[in-house]
Amino acid sequence: MPVLVITGTGTEVGKTVTTAAVAAAALAAGRSVAVLKAAQTGVRPDERGDADEVARLAGAVTATELARYPDPLAPGTAARRAGLAPVHPHEVAEAAAKLATDHDLVLVEGAGGLLVRFDAAGGTLADAARLLSAPVLVVVGAGLGTLNSTELTARELRFREIGLLGVVIGSWPDEPDLASRCNLADLPEVAAAPLLGALPAGAGALSPADFRSAAPGWLSPRLDGSWDAEAFRVREAP
Repeated sequence: MPVLVITGTGTEVGKTVTTAAVAAAALAAGRSVAVLKAAQTGVRPDERGDADEVARLAGAVTATELARYPDPLAPGTAARRAGLAPVHPHEVAEAAAKLATDHDLVLVEGAGGLLVRFDAAGGTLADAARLLSAPVLVVVGAGLGTLNSTELTARELRFREIGLLGVVIGSWPDEPDLASRCNLADLPEVAAAPLLGALPAGAGALSPADFRSAAPGWLSPRLDGSWDAEAFRVREAP
């Protein structure tokens, strides 16, 4: 798995922090890691972007950003409003493939969800994943409403014949409600893919040292961690 594409079911589901956790676990396992942010939106030139945040939390990763647009919008829209060139899926794929020649693992983080448009032709992160023949990790919410968005994302991946590695809950609440606890059993069913981790709420606020130490415990062995999905489900079951 030299390249792994990471998307979310929407915004604010914990995608960047999950990317950092995957990177930290891989580094702890002795692997070299690069992080590629396909298109950064809503950030000024002098501000830290998502790739920078992953590097801050995870440690010694190669952080790369293909494009940056100031408005907090879909990349294609943000590029158009800024009068800047958009990012195309083939450019994302080419950059990831180049990074893969020098790194054990390349994490490609999208913007928003799987089908957020990069350019006027309707190019998306899904198109880049298809070009790369890379599996996709989907970061999902914990609570009510996540099953629908997770199943829609999983169905689109299957329709496009793109591999779905699994799903990770991007922010597991300190006091999960009934829907969140039931979703531990339902999420793998609607995704037809395994649950590969659950990050605690507020993980991104930890110090980098604490984050790196804890990250493998939030992710399954498939992601270089030690998290046990069944034990977690039993512990949190309603």
